[in-house]
Amino acid sequence: MEFGVTASQPAFPALVRTFARIGCVSFGGPAGQIALMHRELVEERGWISEDQYLHALNFCHLLPGPEAQQLATWIGWKLHGWRGGLAAGLLFVIPGAVVILALSMLYAMAAQLDWFAALFLGIKAAVLAVVVQALLRIAGRALDTRFKQGLAFAAFAGLTLLALPFPLVVLGAGALGFAAAALRPDWLALKLATDPAPLPPRPWAASLRAVLVWGAVWVAPLVLVLVTLGRDHVLWQIGVFFSQLAVVTFGGAYAVLAYMAQEAVGTLGWLSTGEMADGLGLAETTPGPLILVTQFVGYLAAFRAPEPFSPLVAGLLGAVLTTWVTFAPCFLWIFTFAPWIERLERAVRLKGALAAVTAAVVGVIASLALWFAGHLLFRQFDSGAPADLPFDLPVWASFDWRAALLAAVSAVLLLRLKWGVLPVLAAAASGGLVLAQF
Repeated sequence: MEFGVTASQPAFPALVRTFARIGCVSFGGPAGQIALMHRELVEERGWISEDQYLHALNFCHLLPGPEAQQLATWIGWKLHGWRGGLAAGLLFVIPGAVVILALSMLYAMAAQLDWFAALFLGIKAAVLAVVVQALLRIAGRALDTRFKQGLAFAAFAGLTLLALPFPLVVLGAGALGFAAAALRPDWLALKLATDPAPLPPRPWAASLRAVLVWGAVWVAPLVLVLVTLGRDHVLWQIGVFFSQLAVVTFGGAYAVLAYMAQEAVGTLGWLSTGEMADGLGLAETTPGPLILVTQFVGYLAAFRAPEPFSPLVAGLLGAVLTTWVTFAPCFLWIFTFAPWIERLERAVRLKGALAAVTAAVVGVIASLALWFAGHLLFRQFDSGAPADLPFDLPVWASFDWRAALLAAVSAVLLLRLKWGVLPVLAAAASGGLVLAQF
């Protein structure tokens, strides 16, 4: 079957119903969501062929942002143009966004309660195990050459020991991969394109329209905030920060979380390390992309600096703005570059850059896992540590044996007994409530 021919053309209402259902049951992170869409759309309905699906998945890996949501948007675009892409992409996100918003509101109101803290001690312990599982999975798939292993180690050392900015690490890895693809493609284990079929015409007009329309959609709320509230308001800071995040979010939610932790916790002071882990735990329990953890961060940031609004209204505005500037760029990427997909499939240097970024993301997630582990297992850090160290040293007397036990049990359930993420989160949360009595 040719790439440009769909296996079966559904009616638009059928597409809407199907993606509404997928959006409500898409638990399990990107791997589970991609598998769910494959079963629903390729195997059962035949709307997209196997080759089309794999080509599109590779294409979405080239883009910043959540690849599963972008894949859903591409499928909708392929079947029904812009309105199909918009419907599929929004329906993939909206159910999880609504749930995360409700949980964020509950969290902000109940965070000071003892039982709530005990519950989230277990959730954070389970999240550490989930991050380690993601690290092992991605490393096993991505680090198949010595060069890639070196990139992963360099990224880990750069973030952990040198405190380098996350965008610099990602862009540096991409540049090295771009060069290596041209000079030594074997270092990246790249498979060179052999398809002799002629390429379609360059779709400049369609891409330019998409850039203009979706660029305006992206910046419209930022302009409104700037005009009404000014540059010093937290909503402007939220909009700018998460817009920047949308451009450099290669590698999935776990890599993004490392950057958010570096900036939202360390630089901007919007929330604590433990709260960042709580947010990922909430995102793990809901349908939709894990990148919805950004909505939790935006809600808390605005909730805690609400003027001239009430905390609830400010939190709602922060959450909506965060979601807007996180996902509007996803539609821009898809609608701009989707017509170029066959050309991008043969762009060897671009594939090299992506392979290098994926390898570096292993180091990013390893840095995140170490950071989480330190702040989960120790209650205090030494403020008198040497000033030349880019990280804080833990106070060993503050070791939390309950967190360590819950993390170890979660790791066994997840990695050895192969439990799903949701049962592990539930078991760890229950364990937190029990151990709080000691």
